Amino acid sequence: MDNPAPASKDGKLQSMPKELIDWVNKPLGRFFRIETAAAGILLAVTILAMLLANSPWSAQYLALWQVEAGINLGPFGLHLTLLEWINDAVMTLFFFVVSLELKRELVLGELRQPRQAMLSVSAAIGGMAVPAVLYLLMLWGAPGAHGWGMVMATDTAFVIGCLALLGRRIPVQLRVFLLSLAIVDDIGAILVVAVGYGEALNYQALALAAAGIMVIRGMALLGIRNLMLYFLMGAAIWLAVEHSGIHPTVTGVVLGLMTPTLKWVSDARLHQILDAVIAHPPGQNWSGDTLARMKLRTAESAAREALSPVERLEIVLHPWVGFVIMPLFAFANAGVPVGETNVTSPLTLAILLGLVLGKPLGIFLFSWLAVKLNIAARPVQLSWSLIAAGGCLCGIGFTMALFIAGLAFSPIQINEAKFGILLASAISALAGMLIIKLTSFPQSLTYSSSEESVDFTFDQSPQRGKNKR
Repeated sequence: MDNPAPASKDGKLQSMPKELIDWVNKPLGRFFRIETAAAGILLAVTILAMLLANSPWSAQYLALWQVEAGINLGPFGLHLTLLEWINDAVMTLFFFVVSLELKRELVLGELRQPRQAMLSVSAAIGGMAVPAVLYLLMLWGAPGAHGWGMVMATDTAFVIGCLALLGRRIPVQLRVFLLSLAIVDDIGAILVVAVGYGEALNYQALALAAAGIMVIRGMALLGIRNLMLYFLMGAAIWLAVEHSGIHPTVTGVVLGLMTPTLKWVSDARLHQILDAVIAHPPGQNWSGDTLARMKLRTAESAAREALSPVERLEIVLHPWVGFVIMPLFAFANAGVPVGETNVTSPLTLAILLGLVLGKPLGIFLFSWLAVKLNIAARPVQLSWSLIAAGGCLCGIGFTMALFIAGLAFSPIQINEAKFGILLASAISALAGMLIIKLTSFPQSLTYSSSEESVDFTFDQSPQRGKNKR
């Protein structure tokens, strides 16, 4: 049996070669992979937007987003303000990534088990319905009633960021519960946008969009795997939906749910292909039109296609959404001149009531009913006090709430709506973290910090959960 090459003893050949830039890239990469980094950047940008909106440069800041830009394609053209480009076009990628995450959770993740999923789904339904009802009761027949969709939303990045600030005090089950809840919540809010805030329908544009979706489906059936072709078709569908009367961000939802979760190259095939590359001796010349070169290129494609399209797209797009798109959206939408707002206005109070009170009430009540009726299962370590605290955190509406506010309100009311959203989100964050801090214990006191050893036993009734506590 041949002895291994000396250079392989320390494993150097088992990883990519290192460069000086890696000393910077590696720690930054770890930082940006943490969800709380996105929340931190989002918070910093929000504060900057508020400062600019209330500074001597306020007029310039607000006027920037009203600058028009457009494209012309022969007789067709599209001209929008910079704010509309951000909210209608750029945010489509945000909704696309949310939809990818939902598809992955439904097929591969926590939502694939019906009884486990029903706890998050029931909580999300309650967290959307109760706030909307309270909001409408406050403003029924008054100006601003059309904005009921605002108080249905939850900002995933800020919720996960708040949980991270509490560190080991948070059970893994609470993170999973809130993440699944927020995903379902976002999809519900998107449907509200499509149904409640659309315009008169243009059926010709809708027919073109439907034809584009069928073309994409046909491309997938034919085995076309070039992502750029899908991107171009997606852009064409977005243009059609933009002219259809339905909000164009719905395009991201539809295309995300159409993205396959099956990988093209199996693990067994990938290992066989890699073995064929490894079979070539060290020092092999990989350049030129050689068999070794062909094997290497095949291995490159196989390694890429060993991940499903959903996973690949999430890996590529999630950093852009978290660290570019959402901060850009916040910078354009979160700036509110405080002097033009009134804390005691009916609109601001309705938003506060919906997000601060309605969210936790709806989430807790519907979760309790789902377990009581035996249609959902509750993890034992996910106590009712943690569900109530998580419900408070879900009152952080922010991104989706600001998005819907921009669709629902005129320039006269928009500042009051934004101020209510920002105030309600701050109160919800502080209340949720305080309740968790007062009612929970560090993970190390309740179970091992290893996720593999966490007890995911499910309690199916409120009484059993009470006894175990």
